[in-house]
Amino acid sequence: MRKKKLAVLGLGLCLMAGMLDGCGKSKESDTANTGDGRETQGLLPSENGNADAAQMTAPDTSMTQNGGSTEGSGGTEGADSGSDNLTAPAEDGGYTDGMLYNTDMSCDEAESDSYGYISEPPYVEGGQQYGEEYTEITENAFVSVREEPLSTFSADVDTASYSNLRRMIMSSWTSWDIPADSVRIEEMLNYFHYDYHGPRAGEPFGVNTEIAACPWNEDSYLLQIGLQTEAIDFSDAAPSNLVFLIDVSGSMYDADKLPLLQQSFAMLASSLTSKDRVSIVTYAGEDEVVLTGAKGNETDRIIDALNALEASGSTNGSAGIVTAYSIARDYFIEGGNNRIILATDGDLNVGLTSVQELEHLVETERQSGIFLSVLGFGTGNIKDNRMETLADKGNGNYAYIDSLSEARKVLVEELGATIVTVAKDVKLQVEFNSDIVSEYRLIGYENRALAAEDFTDDTKDAGEVGAGHSVTALYEIRLVRGDMRSALEHGNVGTLHIRCKKPDGDVSVPFDYEIGRESYSRVPSENIRFASCVAAFGMVLRESEYCGNMQIADVIELAGDINLGGDEYKEEFIEMMEILEMNDDAAREWRDMDTDGGWGW
Repeated sequence: MRKKKLAVLGLGLCLMAGMLDGCGKSKESDTANTGDGRETQGLLPSENGNADAAQMTAPDTSMTQNGGSTEGSGGTEGADSGSDNLTAPAEDGGYTDGMLYNTDMSCDEAESDSYGYISEPPYVEGGQQYGEEYTEITENAFVSVREEPLSTFSADVDTASYSNLRRMIMSSWTSWDIPADSVRIEEMLNYFHYDYHGPRAGEPFGVNTEIAACPWNEDSYLLQIGLQTEAIDFSDAAPSNLVFLIDVSGSMYDADKLPLLQQSFAMLASSLTSKDRVSIVTYAGEDEVVLTGAKGNETDRIIDALNALEASGSTNGSAGIVTAYSIARDYFIEGGNNRIILATDGDLNVGLTSVQELEHLVETERQSGIFLSVLGFGTGNIKDNRMETLADKGNGNYAYIDSLSEARKVLVEELGATIVTVAKDVKLQVEFNSDIVSEYRLIGYENRALAAEDFTDDTKDAGEVGAGHSVTALYEIRLVRGDMRSALEHGNVGTLHIRCKKPDGDVSVPFDYEIGRESYSRVPSENIRFASCVAAFGMVLRESEYCGNMQIADVIELAGDINLGGDEYKEEFIEMMEILEMNDDAAREWRDMDTDGGWGW
């Protein structure tokens, strides 16, 4: 670990110097002409790029020899701003070399086939942010139980915020480069698996609750709520009718967009069986039906269609969405999994483009019983706000794919959770006991909040949960008096109410669970200890007023002796915090050099 940390620190300093002398740019031999005189890099991001910035190897690129490789003509005529400005300055909304993938890992000594995320934050002088868009988040505050005893919110199984955050950190962004609104703590929590028990007979979820001391506030406690659905073997699941809706506009030209997308969907295609059906719809300036009703075991046919795709033109995503729903209806499977999987950077600039217009479109189309999930790709012009809205309103989930390893996690390891819905419109409501709890604060879920009366209103949309998914929520709570052990002698902390519908149902079913003495332990489990570290990290990044004086180093120390059980994703989380701390240290050292008369930014 120490060698890795030193390597990443050295890389960060070296590439900062490369901003002046060019050592952080790709080698001439690794560029390819786009057909209009422009050159760009044609390398796919490393499968391990999200876990080891100092030891990256090239993935197999055999799946991208056709469309999506650098030898194609992608994005030469009618390209939108993402393609036309591959080398435009950041203030013009285009790409710089710093937002592409880099072939030099150690300046002049790197091997030609090693590459990874390049070190350059998406800000220009004066602090102007690049072209990424996120929905504004106003952090939840403490609420008086006597005034509002009910806390109501929708379930959320999206994970995009976490992998997007990883992309930033592994690209050597500092903590102050990371947009606060890109940090959605609920998605960070739900990225990980926890040791939750599964559902009991007649219930869709295993319901887990735990209360422990709060690590950042000695006057508070944490309440963890965890729902766990039963995992399935996808080969045993009901047949699936899948429509791959793929953005092939000019903004998808870069290596971390269409080429990565093609390999990601090839992984998914390899996991399907003869009972499944696959169609492919693309959109740029206009939509095109590339493939219809292919059997899931026609893997070569599906991959050939994917490999033939090329990126060019503007982005009329709304037209593609309408066509995809039409194709999905044509091949609709009664009792099956009917789903559109939209892959895009979210940069829609033709047709319906506003969040409100897209929301209305998808809300109308979802009545057909077809779910819409979204996979986000790319760097620099990510429209996270639009992608999140499409997935939420389309009764689907939203993941961000920053590497082949993330594609494998979402589309292979967790395929059942991604594709197979076991409960829809899942709502949670905690009714706190005002005799025990004086105040509570839900950590995260700001854009999932519901009014108390929405809980029993079956016309109000909420989140969907797939097979094998877990949902985790944390509350910080303050007691009326005394400590938790003595308080629980006089009553329960509260009651957890859950309502949800079957995937094809219209009427919700209620479930109720008491949160009492059995939930409290003086010795917290590894579940709540790890979840509290994830939440604390998110709050530090958001510069929350509720995490006291906690810094990244404090969170790393807090996580130091947690038994991670060999979970590679949890281990990566610890490494990621360490790398971010080094990014910050390297940036401060560089600024000190500049102050002392050395090289500057």
